[in-house]
Amino acid sequence: MTKICVVIPAYNEATHIGAVIRGAKRFKEDVIVVIDGSTDETAEVSRQAGARVIVHAENCGAGAATMTGLSAARLLGFDAVITIDADGQHASADIPRLIEIAAAEKADLVVANRFGRKNNIPLIRRIANAAGNMVTFLVTGIYLPDTQCGFKLFGKRALGQIQLRMSGFEFCTEVIREAARYRWKISTMPTKVVYSEYTMAKGQSFASGLKTAAKILLRTFLR
Repeated sequence: MTKICVVIPAYNEATHIGAVIRGAKRFKEDVIVVIDGSTDETAEVSRQAGARVIVHAENCGAGAATMTGLSAARLLGFDAVITIDADGQHASADIPRLIEIAAAEKADLVVANRFGRKNNIPLIRRIANAAGNMVTFLVTGIYLPDTQCGFKLFGKRALGQIQLRMSGFEFCTEVIREAARYRWKISTMPTKVVYSEYTMAKGQSFASGLKTAAKILLRTFLR
């Protein structure tokens, strides 16, 4: 049987992380939360909700926190990892479907697609995601409908091979670059997403998205 855990990178998410952990634990008992330099009660709330907690002393970025979680999962002997955002935008009820698709399609990586269902996605997020998809295609040759989604499943091969070096939100494109490098089989899964004032404030702004794209392109062409 495949041993799977959930990894949640978190930065100042004390008001939402408890519910996210409890939602994930309905389907997978093992949850690892990486506290990325939080200054609030995220760590305490996460422990109370039953998660294993790893703490970064400083805020290192979403990519660095994700890599810490993936590395911890490898050390703990897990075969696969599901990553999910800490702000509550993703539907934990889709976790079983993510696992089913990975098994049925023998996928090394399954990326959730927020645009595959009727979701109320703000226009600015649609534009930012389209730009992210295009940048990802330019640097990897792989086109996916939602490359920037944090809800993913890393299968045994992907978990064993991945090594993220980009610490910020650009790590989402780096994941796809790793997939191209190692020729992983990629699948997608339509998913439910909920946007609120809180989740909009926590995510990338359009300006930060442009900076992320510039970092990716510079990193690619200066390699």
